[in-house]
Amino acid sequence: MATEQQEHLKIDQLRHQSADELEHIEGRDREQLEGWIPALANDGEIREALEKAFDYRGDITITRKDGSQVIGYLFDRRQGSSLADSFVRVIPTNAQAKVSISYSDIAALAFTGRDTAAGKTFEAWVKKYWEKKAAGEQNIQIEPEKLD
Repeated sequence: MATEQQEHLKIDQLRHQSADELEHIEGRDREQLEGWIPALANDGEIREALEKAFDYRGDITITRKDGSQVIGYLFDRRQGSSLADSFVRVIPTNAQAKVSISYSDIAALAFTGRDTAAGKTFEAWVKKYWEKKAAGEQNIQIEPEKLD
């Protein structure tokens, strides 16, 4: 855990960087997944793509081997010893019931929704705070952005 002095120094450093610079701070690189359609040629690629889909904060589209599609938010995954023993759970955009899909039943995956977490780091929030404080604003509240 950082000491109070370390936190103060970090905040002071962040005050002098633009929001664009904050997005590229070391250790903050995020892979651009929006619009990506990964190749699912082998078990390793399937597992890796679904791990990235789990961390993704937008909707994905899963095409099953029978041709049906599920579009929604992947909120859980369970990895077993084989693809047949592993599954993901998705909240579909057009239904209330959660859907479980076996890894072995997935023919294609696409990152089709907007990544709602992109650009929303703590550092970017602190930067906005200091910009408002420097402008003389009082009772500063940074409101969350609308999600569409």
